[in-house]
Amino acid sequence: MAAIQRTTKQQILDAVQDLHNTEQMVTREALREFTGLSLTIIDDRLATLVDDGALIRKSRGVFVPAILHPPARPISKTVMPDGLVKIEIGDEVLTLTPREDRTLAGVQAGAALQYLGIDTEQTVIQALADLRLKVRELERSSKSKAPSPTPEDDEA
Repeated sequence: MAAIQRTTKQQILDAVQDLHNTEQMVTREALREFTGLSLTIIDDRLATLVDDGALIRKSRGVFVPAILHPPARPISKTVMPDGLVKIEIGDEVLTLTPREDRTLAGVQAGAALQYLGIDTEQTVIQALADLRLKVRELERSSKSKAPSPTPEDDEA
C-alpha cells in the first residue's frame, strides 16, 4: 500500500494546526523544526496560505489557523447529595451516575495532563523571556559603567 503524498502546502497547514492546537507559537522557525522543510519553502507556502485565507498573520512572523473553534462555554460540575453528578456545559446538562463520573474522569485524564503541560510551557517561556530581558539590561548597564581607557592604560 503506497503512502499518501501530501503537498508541502498541506504539510505546512497541518503543522500550523498541530502547533496551534497545542497552544505553541507558530513561527517559521517552529515550522522548520516541525516539518524539516527549508525556510524558503515555508515562507512561500505561508504567504500562499495567508493569501488563500487559510492562515491569519497574527503579528510579524506569527501565524494562526483561520478556522477557529467557537468560544468556550461556561462549564460547571455539581455533586448532588445522592451521589449523582450534574455537568453543565453552556445550556446543556448531563446527569451522571458516580460510576459514569469516574469513567469520564479517566477519559479526561489525558486532556488534564495536556492542559498542565501547556500551562507549564507557557510559564517557562514567560520566565525565560523575563530572564533574557534582565540579562540584556545587566549587559547594557555594565557596558555603560565600564571605565573608559586612559593614556596610562596604554602605557602599561
